[in-house]
Amino acid sequence: MNISKLISTCLLLIGTTVTTSVVASEHDHNHEQASTHQTIQLNQGEKWPIDASLHIGMSEIKNSIEDNIAEIHHKKFTNLQYKSLAGKIDDQLAYLFENCKLPAGADAQLHILLFDIMQASKQMQSSDNPRAGAITTIKVLQKYPHYFDDKEWQALHFTV
Repeated sequence: MNISKLISTCLLLIGTTVTTSVVASEHDHNHEQASTHQTIQLNQGEKWPIDASLHIGMSEIKNSIEDNIAEIHHKKFTNLQYKSLAGKIDDQLAYLFENCKLPAGADAQLHILLFDIMQASKQMQSSDNPRAGAITTIKVLQKYPHYFDDKEWQALHFTV
């Protein structure tokens, strides 16, 4: 699915509580379901399982942020650079949506995080304050290992 179409669909869902039924098949899930009203939760006190594509996609988003964190921190990142960064993030979001193989519960929780990243990317592309979008992405990257069992995850490095 085209990332622009996905973002548009998710934006239509803002302000609407989406009820997601748990689907028996782990391959039958919809990446267009998201809501700002949902709060990410653990799986009965445990982290959610991941697959290789989730690790790859989230790591690539993290790497894109890390490569630019000093300039973002020192407010030296230009609007054009934020748009470029958002494009890289959107590419990884598309990768994640195309390669998702998570069980329904984990997938639903992941969509809460990905929705926040989608909104942050949109903010980096079209806002008077694109830096806020980058900061939101950083916060999501910091949240990710608390909810998902990514044993290979390396914490975000803040070299400023």
